[in-house]
Amino acid sequence: MVGYLTTHVLDTARGCPAEGLEIELFRIVDNKSELLRKVVTNADGRTNEQILNVSEFQKGEYELVFHCGEYISHYNKVSDGIQFLNIVPLRFGMSEDVHYHVPLLLSPFGYSTYRGS
Repeated sequence: MVGYLTTHVLDTARGCPAEGLEIELFRIVDNKSELLRKVVTNADGRTNEQILNVSEFQKGEYELVFHCGEYISHYNKVSDGIQFLNIVPLRFGMSEDVHYHVPLLLSPFGYSTYRGS
């Protein structure tokens, strides 16, 4: 089996995929971040390609950084120009050569994630 990483963002407040949301992927080595990729979600709330493909996959610690602020402010009223969520970082480990799917369930005032399939 070979490893790779996918993600997607679902807007739970609106009940739809979150389109146009920027995501960065970092590899964490010795507590230092190395930017691997920047992508933007499509109409299905997913990236057009695997965010980390088979040829680039390495076991280790990673971080997905979801830039949610602009997306949230587009669909929700923001009081005094300040919103509750702006950037959502998710740090996680990949220890097996398998498909990892790390989605983000997003609303203006909260989020959750899980290891999907």
